[in-house]
Amino acid sequence: MAMKDTIAQIREEQDLTQEQMARKLYVTRQAVSRWETGETAPSIDMVKLICTTFQVPLERFFDMPLEYYCQCCSMPIPQPELHGTEADGSPSENYCKYCYQQGDFTAKGVDMDEFIEATAQMEADAMGISREEAVSLMATLLPHLKRWGQPLRASSSEQ
Repeated sequence: MAMKDTIAQIREEQDLTQEQMARKLYVTRQAVSRWETGETAPSIDMVKLICTTFQVPLERFFDMPLEYYCQCCSMPIPQPELHGTEADGSPSENYCKYCYQQGDFTAKGVDMDEFIEATAQMEADAMGISREEAVSLMATLLPHLKRWGQPLRASSSEQ
């Protein structure tokens, strides 16, 4: 589902008008309207605010199964060649080749904040966003990944 459709769906599920949603998010009704028509898209920080305000999981905006993401860096890993390897050489189900090789993490001895600092520019370049937006996005996603915390909740469409 496109982001514009996700925003409209969240608004409708909450039984809100565009004006009511705008007030809750401290934006104009026109901003909500432009998001819903696809004329513009909310920033990463605004997406986070939408999720927090309306209690919806962030991954709902990405429209991909949770297994699709590396459980260390959140990179999509749709192709088998992007998966890391277990100690026996078999493909890892949970991690990409950049984070996990031969049954161990490639970035050892780092905490989540250090990992974000080290990889934010790569994330920004891959997504076409600023480094600051990448840091913000990663700080929201990573705590829910297997390596860093608890597993992500399934979106309402998967429950």
